[in-house]
Amino acid sequence: MVGSFLNVVIYRLPKMMELSWHNECEFLLNGKEPEQHATAFNLAFPSSRCPHCDASIMPWQNIPVVSYLLLGGRCANCSARISPRYPIIEIITGLLSAYAGFYFGFTWELLATLFFLWALLTLTMIDVDHQLLPDQITLPLLWLGLLLNTQNVFVSINDAVIGAAAGYLSLWSVYHVFKLVTGKEGMGFGDFKLLAALGAWMGWQMLPVIILLSSLVGAVVGSLLLALQRKGKSTPIPFGPYLAGAGVIAFFWGDFLIKNYLQFAGIH
Repeated sequence: MVGSFLNVVIYRLPKMMELSWHNECEFLLNGKEPEQHATAFNLAFPSSRCPHCDASIMPWQNIPVVSYLLLGGRCANCSARISPRYPIIEIITGLLSAYAGFYFGFTWELLATLFFLWALLTLTMIDVDHQLLPDQITLPLLWLGLLLNTQNVFVSINDAVIGAAAGYLSLWSVYHVFKLVTGKEGMGFGDFKLLAALGAWMGWQMLPVIILLSSLVGAVVGSLLLALQRKGKSTPIPFGPYLAGAGVIAFFWGDFLIKNYLQFAGIH
């Protein structure tokens, strides 16, 4: 059920932001107050509808995964195909949540971890769709990580604060060096904030693991995508999904990876 709600956030939050930006620009440029629409558009309203025929989706047609399978992946009204990404996101949300429950048990750490995982999944898909990492998600994630670690939930508050600052400044530095050398922007500011949030949750010690994993996977997958889609090297590729994926790996298995690397390198 949470995965179904995340699908709503992934689809609607960027549209809500675009509408807000449009209204702000209209006011700044022309002094026009934003138009009052008859129908509210937010995460709760209007109810879900088919993007093809605009028919309302009934509650029994909106049961996560089950309804998709029973309807054969098609709209009940117009029989248009429904993207399989919706049940896939619901399944991934369920699997990640179940693993977190297995890992932590019924604890306060589990509650925090669920929010962490759901936020990263949402950010991943929004970045894939729009190359955007909304402040509405990254900043609360950052502050929540710091607040939790004032009680040493995952790491000490010193490690969390240093992790947040180092996470932001590391990519900020790369961005400005790249821009100075090439005259181009290599990444968005949302990537800085996301890595800062990961540092706030896991401490500065996990930043090398996250940066290394995300860079390696991003380089390999990005090159393959460009080759398959026959696009130029200047085609922008979202980095947020790789940061988020590396963050999940580091969160659950970071200590294991570091320990085995040190043993392999002969460092004790």
